[in-house]
Amino acid sequence: MQTLSLILWTPAAGAIVTALVPSDRLRTIRGIAFASSTVALLLVWRLAFHFDTRSSAIQFAEFLPWNPELGSFYALGVDGFSLPMLLLSTLLSLVALLASCALRNRVRGYHVCLLMLEFGMLGVFMAQDWALFYVFWEVTLIPLFFLIDQWGGPRRQTASLNFVLYTMGGSVFMLVSLLMIYTSSGEHATTFPAMTKAALALPRDEQILVFLGLLIGFGVKMPSFPLHGWLPLAHVEAPSPVSILLSGALLKMGAYGIIRAIGMLPEATQVLQPLLAGLALISIVYGGLLAWRQSDLKAMIAYSSISHMGLVLLGISTLNQTGLLGATLQMSAHGLVAGALFLLIGLLYERTHTREIADYSSLVQVTPRFAFFTTVALLASLGLPGLAGFTAELHALIGGFERWGWWMLLVSLSVLVSAAYAIRTLTHLFTGPVRPEMQGVRDLHSYELVAAGALTVGIVALGLAPAPALELIGASVTSLSSAYPQPRF
Repeated sequence: MQTLSLILWTPAAGAIVTALVPSDRLRTIRGIAFASSTVALLLVWRLAFHFDTRSSAIQFAEFLPWNPELGSFYALGVDGFSLPMLLLSTLLSLVALLASCALRNRVRGYHVCLLMLEFGMLGVFMAQDWALFYVFWEVTLIPLFFLIDQWGGPRRQTASLNFVLYTMGGSVFMLVSLLMIYTSSGEHATTFPAMTKAALALPRDEQILVFLGLLIGFGVKMPSFPLHGWLPLAHVEAPSPVSILLSGALLKMGAYGIIRAIGMLPEATQVLQPLLAGLALISIVYGGLLAWRQSDLKAMIAYSSISHMGLVLLGISTLNQTGLLGATLQMSAHGLVAGALFLLIGLLYERTHTREIADYSSLVQVTPRFAFFTTVALLASLGLPGLAGFTAELHALIGGFERWGWWMLLVSLSVLVSAAYAIRTLTHLFTGPVRPEMQGVRDLHSYELVAAGALTVGIVALGLAPAPALELIGASVTSLSSAYPQPRF
């Protein structure tokens, strides 16, 4: 078995083995799940060390016939866009498993679903065939539905149903768009190169329709305004370890899909470039304002994700090298920051059974380790220099200014709003007198420190030394941006 297949099928094999273990063997179940996810993470890091950062071509490719009659293939590969997402997904999957150690309810089924969710995410980022991509895209829907519906909060049925309806509705548009390309091709193959060739041959009006369908499908997952309705409720009701994966990795599937779409449909992308920028600016400001209005900590982070993913869409909409670098880097930065915040807020909720900001004060005296990691994550979310968000947001803003000029003042407004709710949260959580009901709150311990520490190291490393990450994605970004001539002012 080649490396990519080994990475892909390791979580699936772990899920199968876990399902066969008796349900009362909790330590064995956790051990198998943890081992599977750790092996996948180590294999992806090994892959990163052998990745040729000077090449924009697909690397470590695997190509086997899957459904020759339809022209579909088991085609896997990675480039500068997909490899960072593999690194992020495997890391967050391991962190989610560590954060699930306190779970006592139907542990076996929960860990099977988490491993299958990781399997689906890895498949999306590795697939080099649109039929295979679509299969893995739908695979993620099933375990995530059960994780929210069976282990979520009081409104979990509503949240899981909303998630399914939104995602399946978006998938219909994506499927119709892919079928339009497939049926127009004389080659009748679903590999990325074959579909790109067929898409380029379409008339411009059809390209625009196809791109709009893909934008709806990917925009729901991202999520972009006005397709974001499922996200806040899903985040609030989902178990916190699931929220780590949902916000940290699954939202990136939508942005990753849009990047693949603009590489396939350059003419339609240029026509709809103002639409992308408009949706991005609305998402950035709208998400930030709604985050500022929230009193529930998880709802605040959920709405802030809409704003931060809007920044990703803004970088993509520039179609220039600087903006695309910012968008791709922001995908990784937001994954680390949102993952850390959902981890820490989830651990705090387990101890206090409240997520209302007003219920807390001066936790720095009671839980200094929790206060440190939360402060770093919140400061990173507002783009403080030296932390992960700064470099990504700076590239996206510079790229946006190069293309859209003074419209970027709206993004600056969102930065101020982000600073307002981040500082407000820090003030409520860590200043003032210690409330009597909070005096017995436990600080982070062993495995929680490992999980929070891993994400914090990533946040600081990406902020202080972004060069390796920029080098990893640079060749692919340069290749994509070269297809779009930049206007001269």
